[in-house]
Amino acid sequence: MYVAVKGGEAAIANAHRLLADRRRGDRSLPAIGIDQIVAQLALAVDRVMAEASLYDRTLAALAVRQSRGDMIEAIFLLRAYRTTLPRFGYSKPIDTARMKIERRVSATYKDLPGGQLLGPTFDYTHRLLDPSLLTDEAVEEPTLRDAEIGRVMRVSEILAQEGLIEGDGEMPEDHEIGDLTREPMEFPMTRDLRLQALARGDEGFLLALGYSTQRGYGRNHPFTGEIRIGEVEVEFDVPELGFAVSLGLIQVTECQMVNQFKGSSKAPPQFTRGYGLVFGQSERKAMSMSLVDRALRADELGEDITAPAQDEEFVISHADNVQSTGFVEHLKLPHYVDFQAELDLVRRMRNEFEAGRIGGDDTMKEAAE
Repeated sequence: MYVAVKGGEAAIANAHRLLADRRRGDRSLPAIGIDQIVAQLALAVDRVMAEASLYDRTLAALAVRQSRGDMIEAIFLLRAYRTTLPRFGYSKPIDTARMKIERRVSATYKDLPGGQLLGPTFDYTHRLLDPSLLTDEAVEEPTLRDAEIGRVMRVSEILAQEGLIEGDGEMPEDHEIGDLTREPMEFPMTRDLRLQALARGDEGFLLALGYSTQRGYGRNHPFTGEIRIGEVEVEFDVPELGFAVSLGLIQVTECQMVNQFKGSSKAPPQFTRGYGLVFGQSERKAMSMSLVDRALRADELGEDITAPAQDEEFVISHADNVQSTGFVEHLKLPHYVDFQAELDLVRRMRNEFEAGRIGGDDTMKEAAE
């Protein structure tokens, strides 16, 4: 702790009390409950779960409430909690082809095996404020159809039948899947580690990078092969039992982008893939992730690296909003000693400048050095 702020404990304690007071708000209003946040602010809860890498709606809702709705602070809180949990092992890969689908759309084929399913979406709503939401008016019951049972073919499989798309992310047989939370980050990264980093990367940052690829900063012409949202089963191998045990269902959003590729000396012209998978309903994040995933494969596919979205070290090093927040917000903390040193340097440089001993920006820089 800085010596200069040791006497600030009382002020800090009072700041905590003031924060709790502002969090509670008007005492004449009922306090917002965790169940309300889970049910009515579900997309906020889903984002917190995804970027904190912890699937627990109740804890994510608690973090949203504790942070007063500050999403990045909520993500920070939940990720910090995640570090206290024991690691028992790794679940088996989820099979999204057997997803209990709630929403499934494709921009490449109108008629899909299994059909298109709009589900709950803002896509066709009018962007007008709805005054009825100022009160608790009755909501009309939706029309539901029976859920698809069994495997639902992906769009990429249709293209694969004609050999028009690359393989689905095959890795060498001896490749061990990495764990970004257990291993230090090193570059270059394998795609499995990149996807882990992107999955918990900041949605806004990935959205901006994905948008940049569409504006010419890394030519990347995509088609949304498929977006699907629904529940998938998570299974865990128990060595003592000799078979996998179901841990339950989680909701995920999966996006596969279909991208043009003119071919190379090693591969014929074909479509390539960009992939995104995140917790909960978060298709903007999954789409952005898939765009950036494809952009980061430029070196693998023999393409020129000309844009920020194609620079692996740049993207991965800056995608994490918890790290970004810590680095930016530390600037609020006392830097009294550093600033006084800078202040003294500038004063001495000004005195020398006014005395005519140095002149111009270059010589001032030399004096500073």
